[in-house]
Amino acid sequence: MKGGTVQINWHDTQPVLSLDFHPHYGLLATAGNDHDIKLWEITWGESEKKLPTASYQKSLSYHSSAVNILRFSPSGEHLASGADGGELIIWKLHASDDGYTWKVLKTLSFHRKDVLDVQWSVDGAYLVSGSVDNSCIIWDANKGSVHQILDGHLHYVQGVAWDPLGQYVASLSSDRTCRVYVNKPQAKLKGYEKLNYVSQHVITKSELQRHEDSKPPSKSHLFHDETLPSFFRRLAWAPDGSFLLVPAGIYRNSSASEVLNTAYIFSRKDLSRPAVQLPGASKPIVVARFCPVLFHLRGSNSDGFFKLPYRVIFAVATFNSLYIYDTESTPPIAIFAGLHYAAITDIAWSSNAKYLALSSRDGYCTIVEFENDELGIPFSVAGTSKTMNPTNVSKSDVTDQMEIEMPAALKVDIAADKKASLGNQSQSTMMMKTPDTKKPTKRITPVVIN
Repeated sequence: MKGGTVQINWHDTQPVLSLDFHPHYGLLATAGNDHDIKLWEITWGESEKKLPTASYQKSLSYHSSAVNILRFSPSGEHLASGADGGELIIWKLHASDDGYTWKVLKTLSFHRKDVLDVQWSVDGAYLVSGSVDNSCIIWDANKGSVHQILDGHLHYVQGVAWDPLGQYVASLSSDRTCRVYVNKPQAKLKGYEKLNYVSQHVITKSELQRHEDSKPPSKSHLFHDETLPSFFRRLAWAPDGSFLLVPAGIYRNSSASEVLNTAYIFSRKDLSRPAVQLPGASKPIVVARFCPVLFHLRGSNSDGFFKLPYRVIFAVATFNSLYIYDTESTPPIAIFAGLHYAAITDIAWSSNAKYLALSSRDGYCTIVEFENDELGIPFSVAGTSKTMNPTNVSKSDVTDQMEIEMPAALKVDIAADKKASLGNQSQSTMMMKTPDTKKPTKRITPVVIN
C-alpha cells in the first residue's frame, strides 16, 4: 500500500469538492470551485516508492457555479453533477474521433438552492439529490423530470444514499436527523409499479443510560448540529445492502461527561437505531464510502461484529484523516493522517479496488494505491467467475446472511486508547503524514451499541 497527495494543479488551486471513478474505464472525475469537471487517467506507480500519477484528459464545462457533487451512473454511460444555485446536470457518454466525449443530456431544474449530494439507483433509471433548500428529490433520469419530493427535513440535506437493493433511500441533514424512506410502490400501471418512497424512520436521538438507578434514561442527540463546519455529510450503503454507514455522529458515554465524534452503522435488519459506532476520531467524520468489491474471508480474526460470508471494506474520513476498515476485524486496517491542510470533502474507490482517492478544500487530491490482492481475494458467486456485486444479491440473501453480533457488554477504555501509539499497530496499518502534523492520539475502534 502506498499513497500521498498528488502535487498537480487539479482545479486552479481552488477547493476540490467531489470526485468519483468511472465504473469501467478507470477515469477519475473531479469537481470544484472553478465551475469545471475534470477527467483524469490514473496510472500506477512503476517503482515501489513512486506514487500513482494523474494525467489530465479533458474538462466538462457547463456549470456556472461551484460543482459540489458528481457521481457516475452504475453503467458508466451517464454522469450526474450538482452545483450551487440548484444546478443539476446529467451528462451522456458519446463516441468521438478522439475516443469519447461527454455531452449534456438533461438539465434537471427544481431545486431552489445548492445541490450538495447525488446518488443513482442501481439500475440507473433514477437518482436522488439533496439540497440546501431542505429537500430531497427523486428524479426520473430518462425523462429528466421530478418523480417525487421528500421534504421532511428542516435544514440542509447534506447527504443522500440509495439502497443498492432498491428498497430504501436514506438522507442526512444538519437538522440532526437521518431519515430512512422505504419504497411502497403505487398501483401497477400497464404492468409497471411506480416508485413511491415514504418515511419509515426518523433517527435523531438515543437513550442515554445513567449509572444512578433513581434517574430515568435521558435522550441524547446522535448527530452534530448545523454548526458543524462542513457542507457535506456523505452517508453510504454497503455494496450488498447489508448495512448503512452514517457520518457526522456524536456519542455520549454513560456519564455524559465526554462527547466523541463517531460514525454509526445501521443493520438492514433494524434501521430504526444504530447497531455499531466508530468512536474516537479527534475531528467529526464527514464522509463514508464503500469499496465496490467484496472479498473472501481471511479467517484471521474472529473479533469482528459482522457475520457475513465475505469481507466488506469501507473508508471514513474526518476533516484531516482517513480510516479504512473491513468487516472481519475490529481496528482499522489502515490510517492516513496529515495529508491535507484543509478539510477532506469526498472519497472514491476505483471499480477494481486498486485505487482509493480523496479530495480536499486545499485544492489537492490524495490517491492511495493497493498492491495486487493486498485487500484480499475478490469474492465470486458460487459456480461462476463473476465478482460479487449488488446485482448478484437478492434482498432475502442479504437478510439471511447479514448479522451484527451484539456482545452483552463491550467498553471503550479511552485512557488506554490515548496512550496507544500508531507505531505499535499491526503491519497492515499504515499512516501517511506531513512533517508538521501531529499524530492522532486516538484510534477508532467499532463498539456495539447495546
